[in-house]
Amino acid sequence: MEKKTTTTKTSKAKATEAKQPKAKAVKAKAAPAPETETTVISKAELKTVDITTFPKLTIPQGTYLFAVGRRKTAVTTVRLYGGKGESTVNGIPFKDYFSFSQYNEKASKPLALTGTQSDIYFSAITQGGGKNAQAEALRGAISKALAVANPEFRPVMKKNGFLTRDDRKKERKKPGLKRARRRPQWAKR
Repeated sequence: MEKKTTTTKTSKAKATEAKQPKAKAVKAKAAPAPETETTVISKAELKTVDITTFPKLTIPQGTYLFAVGRRKTAVTTVRLYGGKGESTVNGIPFKDYFSFSQYNEKASKPLALTGTQSDIYFSAITQGGGKNAQAEALRGAISKALAVANPEFRPVMKKNGFLTRDDRKKERKKPGLKRARRRPQWAKR
């Protein structure tokens, strides 16, 4: 029995030795190639745009731009007004309604990309969903209204994915299951 044990140990040792040179060969192939004159552009660079090239957006006094945005079960209607004023959501100041800074930035991103933060204020009514879904629905509504107001804004919104309706929703619960796909645990006895 000792001979069998030693032979298996030696065969395992041989197998690991055989694997090691292959790994070294792979590392040698992964050496960096000499520098060429090609430049790689990141996705972040593609999504940014020089806002000074856009003409200034003006909405006549007494009029507004209307749009609807949706995400999960949240629905937001927004009215964009020209001039200076306080933006509100459900009658509450925008910064107070979305007190978490991430939601605040997410909802106001279209205005920041187009450089219209100081020229436009809005009034929004949002229902359903949670704060995150409401912020994304508001972002979609503002983006739609800006794209209608100035066709030059449309490519910027499209590149950043603000005009695309994110239609992912929670899947419904099925009968006999605990959730949409989770089955009860199976017990043999």
